[in-house]
Amino acid sequence: MLRLYCIAALASLALPAFSAPATFERAKIEARGHVYHDRTDAGTLYCGCAWSWVGRSGGRIDHASCGYRVRAQEVRAARLEWEHVMPASNFGRARQCWQDGGRRNCTSTDPVFSAMEADLHNLSPSVGEVNADRSNFLFGVLPGVPAQHGECPFRVDFQARTAEPRDHVKGKVARIYFYMHDRYDLPISRQQERLLMAWDRQFPVSEWERERDRRIAAIMGHSNPFVTGERVWTAGYRNVGDGVRSEIPAEHPAVRPLPSPRPIRGNMNSKIYHLPEGCPSYNAVSASNVVEFSSEEAARQAGYRIAGNCR
Repeated sequence: MLRLYCIAALASLALPAFSAPATFERAKIEARGHVYHDRTDAGTLYCGCAWSWVGRSGGRIDHASCGYRVRAQEVRAARLEWEHVMPASNFGRARQCWQDGGRRNCTSTDPVFSAMEADLHNLSPSVGEVNADRSNFLFGVLPGVPAQHGECPFRVDFQARTAEPRDHVKGKVARIYFYMHDRYDLPISRQQERLLMAWDRQFPVSEWERERDRRIAAIMGHSNPFVTGERVWTAGYRNVGDGVRSEIPAEHPAVRPLPSPRPIRGNMNSKIYHLPEGCPSYNAVSASNVVEFSSEEAARQAGYRIAGNCR
């Protein structure tokens, strides 16, 4: 009897302890309860502030722990929020549901978008005001821009719509971006790719980043392969796209047959479309300009023409 019990116990250890969250709200609860529950002194993403838990998934920021000074939004500055490191608008614009009705429409109709929105690998605790100030800006290097949040080293240029995270998390940010682009087959600009590759090399994986990945993998069922070293991002990397082909949690209210994992990708600015096979610029379309089509006929009816370099 004891031997059978031990075998059963060992078998249970091989299975994920939890299941991937189906919604952003559930993801925040899981992040609090099973990823950051004992790490309130590990520091918020951009400022390194400590916090205390409040409610099911929220928290109150300890400004003194990081020398934080309120810039403009006192209420949000006091509040812990869950930051999508890759903003929802960045990955949302690559989905047809976003073109049809924005984030609310995607949340209610597109299970792939909901999987992206609830992906714990892309969530980190942040000071609410900094979360708001970062908005959906691209990352960059801002040596001439002063810090605007006290001793918090986060910098933002509102006019240039660019933000720079603190050095301590630049590598982590890069590997999260690689993960999102790769898993959900999202395009990346050459400029952003070069910057993130430099940060990945300059700031290697920390022990906490590895532990965070292990905790998230126990819930999501998979690691970030750019943290574990299973994959390495190089210039011109070809996305695997396993996240648009894997099973979406069955309890999601919008579950329906998944769209084609490799849709036709149009450029809203140029009105040119690219096929997933035979068009070398398929992954070069900026995320902010992407519009997807289910067929070439649909693209042509929308006024698009095929790229000249397609074979």
